[in-house]
Amino acid sequence: MTTCAGCGEKEASRLECPNCKKLGIAGSFFCDQDCFKKNSIHSIVQLAAQNEANKESTLPPSMRNYKFTGTLRPVYPLSPKRVVPPHIRRPDYADHPQGVSAIESTREKRIKILNSEEIEAMRYVCKLGREVLNYTASFIKPGITSDELDAICHQACIDRDCYPSPLNYAKFPKSVCISVNEVICHGIPDQRPLVEGDIVNLDVSLCFHSDLNATYPVGKIDDESADLIATTKKSVEEAMAICKPGVPYREIGNKIEEIVRPKGYSIVRRYTGHGVHERFHCEPNIVHYGGSKMPGKMEAGHVFTIEPMINLGTANLDHWKDDWTAVTLDGRRSAQFEETILITETGYEILTRPPTTTSSSSHKKKKKKSKSKANANGTATPNEGDETPEVGTPTGEAAEGVKELHVNGS
Repeated sequence: MTTCAGCGEKEASRLECPNCKKLGIAGSFFCDQDCFKKNSIHSIVQLAAQNEANKESTLPPSMRNYKFTGTLRPVYPLSPKRVVPPHIRRPDYADHPQGVSAIESTREKRIKILNSEEIEAMRYVCKLGREVLNYTASFIKPGITSDELDAICHQACIDRDCYPSPLNYAKFPKSVCISVNEVICHGIPDQRPLVEGDIVNLDVSLCFHSDLNATYPVGKIDDESADLIATTKKSVEEAMAICKPGVPYREIGNKIEEIVRPKGYSIVRRYTGHGVHERFHCEPNIVHYGGSKMPGKMEAGHVFTIEPMINLGTANLDHWKDDWTAVTLDGRRSAQFEETILITETGYEILTRPPTTTSSSSHKKKKKKSKSKANANGTATPNEGDETPEVGTPTGEAAEGVKELHVNGS
């Protein structure tokens, strides 16, 4: 017998509250019209509160009173911490109770210039990072959980004898950051299944440290989300294209602003790109918005990430009460792409670019000679104007021999 939602005593009839039905609140049936008129408002409030409580029932106590900015909800409990076999070299924070990196606690006085051995190590691990990202992304589909993607990514790292850099970094509990819809960055993989129309960012890092990410559609997505993704990717491509020795780092943000501003999207200021090598995060800091006074110029041997986070609405953000997840303050969607690049003597090299990358069709015929040279030596030759330079990609053969390379601090 279904009990009346009003008096709580008589058997309910088929009289259902239309407002509850519209809100998706189940069980709002009443015994008669008079009982409905007396109790419907109270019942709506009561059932709505119960419905919200049910939604939050899997959340840890620290998150149950949090006012979410959008529609996304994490689904707990999290799976246990994944195991890294003992034969795999571990970063200095891997077993620290607070996930503190000793090497990063000592601030660098200047931007590190990598030597040839370190550059080869970066080429190798960035190649593996791209493999892991592409492989993990191939499993994205409606119904899969972000925790299942984390398990796939973790195993892909282990299969390559690499430690997944996010694991226990400042106590991050998983092996990859997975950010869905309004999550800007640092999303913790959980038990929520992806649904058709979501957008999802996978941020993959392998120790000694490659760092890259991309945003993907889950099934068919709306045009607004598709344009946000395309614009974000274009801003990264255009920003990389200006990189070469002598260019001020602040020009990266100016170029990104030039691409994003006409679309009416916003650029997150809270998080930046960064140097990366044996330190997971270090100098230089790369701001992604225009008009900054960030000091420093690019030099051959510098390695860093460009990783703008672009929002449909406000650039302001909030954090879930899990110590990590950054979300848009208005609950609208955010997209991100990230590449790790090396500044060469003549331009730049995208260390995390897939081997299948082809040259830009925008080059003029007179640039063919420069293109061929760039493809041969794995560097980009700077061009005049804003054309995208040719970028070669290191092959697996070029990286062979550094698998067992030991670098101080890694």
